[in-house]
Amino acid sequence: MIMIRKVLLFFPKLWYKILEKRTLRIVHSHQGEVSIHGWTHLTPQTVLGKNPNFNGLDVSGKGKVVFGDNFHSGKDCMIITDFHNYEGDAIPYDDTCITKNVTIGDNVWFGSRVIVLGGVTIGEGAIIQAGAVVVKDIPPCGIAGGNPATVFKYRDKEHYYSLKAQGKFH
Repeated sequence: MIMIRKVLLFFPKLWYKILEKRTLRIVHSHQGEVSIHGWTHLTPQTVLGKNPNFNGLDVSGKGKVVFGDNFHSGKDCMIITDFHNYEGDAIPYDDTCITKNVTIGDNVWFGSRVIVLGGVTIGEGAIIQAGAVVVKDIPPCGIAGGNPATVFKYRDKEHYYSLKAQGKFH
């Protein structure tokens, strides 16, 4: 086992191919190729659109996570769908969990170390700035950052939809 790890460290492309195959066996459904270039953990409740690109993302919890087409993540991103119940029968929380789903639209881009909490929808074409903590919905073409993440700008929608119509996807 140690020898296999050493070999994989010297051949990262082989390691990423193994991760891609493992990921495709785990997820609920996917459409076509998946590109993985960093440690990525998805759950059986994950639904992938076409052409997702992961550079390091961890999905945790029992909630459903739906990725639209052409999703891109930076390194060390997290999506958390389960929460401790702090309004239950014990302090600071009880033994129950609250589960909430996450929906991510087409052509969404996460910078590095983005955290998304359950119950959130991120609209088509949105960009989430590195280090942001997303706790509420982000509208289509919104550019958001901070903790908690807030929209501070919008993409040029005319330009975005023109590129989309031309099929110019990275």
